[in-house]
Amino acid sequence: MNDLLVTSITPTLQSGTGLRTYGVTAALARHHAVEVAYVVWGGGHPADGYGRLGEVTLRPLHASRGPRRGAEYLRARARGATPRLARGASAELTLAGRTAPPDVRVIADGPVVAAALLPLARKREVVYLAHNLESSGFRGTAKVSGLGQFERRVLRTFSEAWMATRADEQGARALAGEHIATRYVPNVLDTAAIRPVMPAGARRLLFVGDFSYAPNREAFGFLADGVLPAVWRRMPDVRLTAIGRGLPEASRDSRIETPGFVEDLADAYRASDIALVPLLRGGGSPLKFIEGLAYGLPIVATAHAARLIEDGVPNRDFVAADGVAEFAQAIEALLADPSRAAAIGAAGRALAVRGYSVDALARLLV
Repeated sequence: MNDLLVTSITPTLQSGTGLRTYGVTAALARHHAVEVAYVVWGGGHPADGYGRLGEVTLRPLHASRGPRRGAEYLRARARGATPRLARGASAELTLAGRTAPPDVRVIADGPVVAAALLPLARKREVVYLAHNLESSGFRGTAKVSGLGQFERRVLRTFSEAWMATRADEQGARALAGEHIATRYVPNVLDTAAIRPVMPAGARRLLFVGDFSYAPNREAFGFLADGVLPAVWRRMPDVRLTAIGRGLPEASRDSRIETPGFVEDLADAYRASDIALVPLLRGGGSPLKFIEGLAYGLPIVATAHAARLIEDGVPNRDFVAADGVAEFAQAIEALLADPSRAAAIGAAGRALAVRGYSVDALARLLV
């Protein structure tokens, strides 16, 4: 069986969404041909990596505008999609799924495509590729209760939901019933393409994330306002590089560098000693956590972020720390003990290859 993966954005590698889509596509392509039908959006071009996946073809879709788009918006709203999700739905997404041959499995990439393909999922088997449990952590407000109702409908209608974490699998069943079909499909990276590094010995910390995402901005504040001042009291020469788009311009300590979006992160990892994952909230398995593991740097993560790496062992594969004081102490301990830092980095790299690589996911998707 071949696959048709339908996605609502141009498939790049510049966001967590894009990285998840690529990882799943690459894993499926280990077994059979995959066509990716994508809406041209944002002026970008598909990532070059897709061209190196021999069993993958790309088909651009040009979303309609005007009355036709407005009609599709109203149809998506009638299916229960929130206004934000309905705005991304287009007739071209619906048509791409509807015209798929019977022997091709259709995969709806994310909730926008799920809104477009919900009628199709009532007629034939369609897989829902979830990027996280959309309503997780937001239930109880009038606005989000609509999102939860829509997500419940999707989970009950699609033949199978591919969830990024086992916690999301449990949450999906709690939301939609134990009878729904889910599969654990973690976020993965092409670890074979990432050359591991050693801690640089420069007392430099690295935090990579998309800071247009509110939990990442909150995590940056946790570091800048709490953790780093605590570290500087004992190690004043420690520096932080926070890489990613969306950090507002603000005066801050000169030991905090914010270069914005960086296309190639290999140099940043080579120049650093510890990768930080300071998330205090948010769902899904953070891809930047997995990327840090793959590069072989020791990672210090909050307890919230660490719980999302379900196959890892704290204090062997990474260090988990809760609260400002404990997080600061974990950083200081690794900087003071290079041999332990290197051992944790090596164990983290092995975990990434074993559980969060394209090859590992290909085995799960047999």
